Amino acid sequence: MLSKLSLRFRIFLFFCLLGLGGLAAVGVALWFGYGRALETTVENGFTFATILAAFLILGLTVGIWLLFDENVAKPIERLASEMRTRAHAGVDGDLDMQAARYLGDLAPAASAVTRQLNETALSTAQAVAAETARLNAEKARLTALLTEIPVATILVNPTGQIVLYDGQAAEVLAQLGVARLNAAITEYFDPKSLDAAVGKLRKTGLDVSFTAQSHDGAQSFETKLKPMEGGGYLMIIDSQTLDISPDAARPLVYDFDLLERPAGAAEADILDRPLRSLCFSVFDTETTGLLPHKDDIVQLGAVRVLNGRIIEGEVINQLVDPGRPIPPASTKVHKVSDAMVRGQPDIRVVARRFHDFSRDAVIVAHNAPFDMAFLHRQAKETGVTWDHPILDTVLLSAVLFGASETHTLDALCDRLNVTIPTELRHTALGDAKATAEVLVKMLPMLEARGLTTFGQVIEETRRHGRLLEDLN
Repeated sequence: MLSKLSLRFRIFLFFCLLGLGGLAAVGVALWFGYGRALETTVENGFTFATILAAFLILGLTVGIWLLFDENVAKPIERLASEMRTRAHAGVDGDLDMQAARYLGDLAPAASAVTRQLNETALSTAQAVAAETARLNAEKARLTALLTEIPVATILVNPTGQIVLYDGQAAEVLAQLGVARLNAAITEYFDPKSLDAAVGKLRKTGLDVSFTAQSHDGAQSFETKLKPMEGGGYLMIIDSQTLDISPDAARPLVYDFDLLERPAGAAEADILDRPLRSLCFSVFDTETTGLLPHKDDIVQLGAVRVLNGRIIEGEVINQLVDPGRPIPPASTKVHKVSDAMVRGQPDIRVVARRFHDFSRDAVIVAHNAPFDMAFLHRQAKETGVTWDHPILDTVLLSAVLFGASETHTLDALCDRLNVTIPTELRHTALGDAKATAEVLVKMLPMLEARGLTTFGQVIEETRRHGRLLEDLN
């Protein structure tokens, strides 16, 4: 019956209820006050009537507010968040009309706009998918070609950051550190010899051959630098003398947007940097239990997000020997057993690797305080300091969808059409990938709300810090 009334008339009824209820409350209070005045004094009767009227009006106000909040305010907030997910996160499907049933024509109108947007987006997505398939085929052919050439190839932008590396280069970089895009090339190679070769390259504009020394001076590589248009260069390392399996996979990892990154962008205050310019290290852990002060990590998974997309090929999926038996109740959840972690590296090795993997990145996790507590507890033993900026997808969910919504990882994935394969749920890498996909869909939604810099997002998430306290 009420669902057929217009939104304006329904709000009018709220005010009518408030006005009539207030009059009724005053009338009831005066009635009882009159009775009290007859039994005692007039002053006592008026005092009693005033107190009773105040409590009745207060109770009426709270009751009407609860009705308004449940039937108007919350549905509008939910409808707005659902529209944003469809407009900016690529989520399709109909809006929840049942939740907005008391909003008059607002919900059907929003649904019609959303449906039209989805149809337009679908036709665009089909064209993009066809072009993407063609580009993937070309990438596969290029990767296969590079596999047959006995050189390791690294593309470096004008500011000295890695833009592309092939599989052979990945193995070279892995001998010197953790291979990753956006990293400074001088993290792997000695700056002195490299800078001299780059200086000569820029002065002459011709290829430069030299012997590149590893950053620690323990290894050397016969290397050629080739100038690229725009000021960057291609670093080609003769890999014939390297111990690289001919059957190993040769993924090509790249992000050509890094070629356009202006000089000094990475040095700007992180609070002022645009979200799109940041690198994110998204991780998750599986543990022996739920108490960070006494339990230990048994698995760590991580992926990297750069320029708003997940970087395929830059992944950590590592079992960790906790040095103690894993409780059967924990194994039942994450499927990691004592036999699986036997012979695996301990947290000191894995934490240092993850620390390098996350260098110059914002660390992201779902309920980050829980996972970070395990790493902080082991910080002294591992010899690394976790001073990275942190972003929590629980708090981002509260910013985008409202604090009253459910903010579990499953709820977020369902809301944003992210699928976690059943066999990967409650595995460190599976949950890390799901969190990364959620983050990628949230970034344009945050920007659409005017939260374009990291500082603005952090300031907004601080309003919802209580959620994490309740979770932990």
